[in-house]
Amino acid sequence: MSTDYRGIQVLSRFLVALCVLFASLGQAQTVAEARNMRLVGMHDLQGRSSYQPVVHRYGERYVLVVGHHAGTALNPHSGERERSGASLLDVTDPSAPELLVHIPPTGPDANGTQHVQVCSGADLPAGDASKTYLLRTNGQEGVEILDISDPREPSLLTTVARTGVTDLGDRETHKSQWDCATGLAYLNLTADGWRVPRILQVFDLSDPAEPRFIRDFGLEDWRPGASGAHPDAAVSGLHQPMVVADRMYLGYGSGNDGVLQIVDREKFLRGDPDASEPFAPTAANLAYPVIAELKLPRYWGVHTAKPVYGLEVADYAGSPAAVRDFLIVVSETTQYRCQQERDVMFLFDITEEDRPFPVSTFQVPEEPGDFCNRGGRFGPHAPHDLFDERFDRRIVALSYFNAGVRVVDIRNPFELVEIAHYIPAMTSNTMELCIEIDGAEECTAQIQTNNVNLDDRGLVYAVDRAGTGLHILELTGEARAIAGL
Repeated sequence: MSTDYRGIQVLSRFLVALCVLFASLGQAQTVAEARNMRLVGMHDLQGRSSYQPVVHRYGERYVLVVGHHAGTALNPHSGERERSGASLLDVTDPSAPELLVHIPPTGPDANGTQHVQVCSGADLPAGDASKTYLLRTNGQEGVEILDISDPREPSLLTTVARTGVTDLGDRETHKSQWDCATGLAYLNLTADGWRVPRILQVFDLSDPAEPRFIRDFGLEDWRPGASGAHPDAAVSGLHQPMVVADRMYLGYGSGNDGVLQIVDREKFLRGDPDASEPFAPTAANLAYPVIAELKLPRYWGVHTAKPVYGLEVADYAGSPAAVRDFLIVVSETTQYRCQQERDVMFLFDITEEDRPFPVSTFQVPEEPGDFCNRGGRFGPHAPHDLFDERFDRRIVALSYFNAGVRVVDIRNPFELVEIAHYIPAMTSNTMELCIEIDGAEECTAQIQTNNVNLDDRGLVYAVDRAGTGLHILELTGEARAIAGL
């Protein structure tokens, strides 16, 4: 009796393809799904829910700082369960990321370090050139600076600010930016008396050991003493400041009731010279530096607004409008199983910056991936934060929760095209996510790629909100060529 090896081989290939299909369509995603991207390395991050990855170079050494959501997990170095803070990993060899240290929050009441920024002392106007500094949120308690010159031995340097309390008793911290060249830190936290829990508070951290407060800023209706209906604290507030050169791009309301502001940074820092108190939170002072303000529909927000300057539109060659400025605007998905209006990434034309206008959108189609039924969130969260001349006018890496990482070609800003994606496989750490629909609770473990970032090698770092860990990726094929790698 002879064995039909060819038939067995065909059947085997069919069964493998069938397994991949079920993995892509079903809830139990046991294999990664990828196009023009491959996994280089991964780390479990102790199973912690993770928010923000930031890469910093120590000479030829690459260190990744990951901010975590609140929670607890076992620290493999200490053998103790610790409240989640920030993890530092050596990713010089991206195929073998090494955990250097986990830094829990400071004090007994803080939990989580969602947001992190890093500056070398040599880049700061009054920093110690031998030092490296970490700016981080300390739970909802405030913002602090750590000395991470030796990334294995971090130490607390100072507390920059403690959160105040809103008129309703709320307090929060969220995403911030530290501009190393100027030393200015654009923080996102609660200020006493304001009507929402997250506003912009700016500090001069040129000398990280001596923080100097500059001013508070927010929307007119949010200021202390404003009249009218009280803002909904659940959806209102600053989400992310993005400051580039002399412009500030402020996104309010990450997934609903969104407002986009384009602000003149010099006017913001100087204040109205004709005002008796230029930084007092009056309606006139808050309006003075604003170049443009745009309200989005109530079902879309502004999680992040990131500029792309000087993009040459090939199809416009020879036209006065061939080189234009754009703004990437992302509305964040916040509900599980598509129980809300679908969110999108927009591209706004800001060539006439006082008249920002959306010219295109990008979203992942729900089918054929059956993403709404996979569980968790399906939709965009944020673009990569890195600014790099090689990538800025070519691609955007976008976190998309249960649809993983999506890489979008923006060279024609009027026709956005996905060129790569990677959806990690679930692991035993991937958390169950529960929602009640029509009175019945549904719980499903699912990938939740929360944020992505790039480094100057073109590697993509993705971290997972549901505890699946860190995935270090690289572009391949057509996508790699488009990115110029």
